[in-house]
Amino acid sequence: MNTEKAAVAEIKARGQLTIPKKIREMRHLEEGQVVTIIPVGDALIVAPKRLELDEARREIRKVLKAANMTVEELLKDLKEDREGLYQETYGKTSG
Repeated sequence: MNTEKAAVAEIKARGQLTIPKKIREMRHLEEGQVVTIIPVGDALIVAPKRLELDEARREIRKVLKAANMTVEELLKDLKEDREGLYQETYGKTSG
């Protein structure tokens, strides 16, 4: 079991709580990620809620943004790649 030091954070007026950067980095928590908050006696457990589809969408958005590419461009490129692979495999055009 990991025994990292506890961190102190302040709850803001609207109930917002900032998880310290060091802990976010250690636990790979990112902006927009959903967490589960579980009350246990006088304590709260904050755990990442891994939503696979939502995480995949976020990652795709990051990749597209980093590549300065639109979804339409990606789909066009995928269609062209698929057509090229079909031609390479079967020696003819699809459909």
